[in-house]
Amino acid sequence: MWAVVGLGNPGKRYKATRHNVGFMLVDRMAKKWGGRFKRKKYLCKAAKAETDHGSVLLVKPWTYMNHSGRAVKELLESTGIILDRLLVVYDDLDIPLGEVRIRKTGGPGLHKGMDSIVREIESNRFPRMRIGIGPLPLETDATDFVLSGFLAEEKSSLKTSFSRAEEALILVLKGEITEAMNRFNRKILDADFDRKRAET
Repeated sequence: MWAVVGLGNPGKRYKATRHNVGFMLVDRMAKKWGGRFKRKKYLCKAAKAETDHGSVLLVKPWTYMNHSGRAVKELLESTGIILDRLLVVYDDLDIPLGEVRIRKTGGPGLHKGMDSIVREIESNRFPRMRIGIGPLPLETDATDFVLSGFLAEEKSSLKTSFSRAEEALILVLKGEITEAMNRFNRKILDADFDRKRAET
């Protein structure tokens, strides 16, 4: 079984904010796959889904972002899911809105939710997907920005983000994470150019 953990903050106040794109993606996949989130368990809400690529546990830590590691640690200990089958999805200010990035392992960077996970489970050897919410506007506080909602003119790019994230997620679940990295770990304009060149 895979665990796909989307990071975010619980509560209506944070539901549609940039910091909650991880929650948004697992909500989207639960709806697509017919999974239903149950009452809080393992310090999180989870929905089990049966897909063409096996069983998937869609997870939303209910500890608030900065303590996500507590929920992930309890989830892993309770379910026996191994690190190779833990995919963490979260927002990234350094990636433009509309783009995603996938990595097999790596440090948490400046993301406090990821930092909490790495500290609690004492490892950074698990796959992760970053969904771009940047760039940070000049003279804007980063905390205020990530806790703000998306503007009307950004909704099209946000839709692109989730479409690309869903495609990448399917590849990861199929065991094709390298293909996901090759396909999505570059700017959209570069990828479109290569695609059009291949078609000619």
